[in-house]
Amino acid sequence: MKKIDAIIKPFKLEEVKDALTELGVYGMTVSEVRGFGRQKGHKEAYRGTEYTIEFVPKTKIEVVVSDAMADKVIETIIRTAKTGSIGDGKIFMSNLEGVVRIRTGESGDRAL
Repeated sequence: MKKIDAIIKPFKLEEVKDALTELGVYGMTVSEVRGFGRQKGHKEAYRGTEYTIEFVPKTKIEVVVSDAMADKVIETIIRTAKTGSIGDGKIFMSNLEGVVRIRTGESGDRAL
């Protein structure tokens, strides 16, 4: 199993969620996060004063999928979250040793 964490622009969330659901991914965790990458934030003006926003608002999507689905999920996230501009985000993939559904005690792929 793989755990995939995707950091994307907030306005792309619905599009990514819909595409993952079409692919067969039904469970995901979504969080509002803040951070910066190479761009190190951006500047905004408010009432004539310029402010540096160091931590840019982003959305984090966490999904756990079988090894066989991992590449398709990553390709889908890239295709739907990409705008072509700075700050599109990143995808992190890690191996997951196991998962257990609390309600039924099912484990492994059956718990997904």
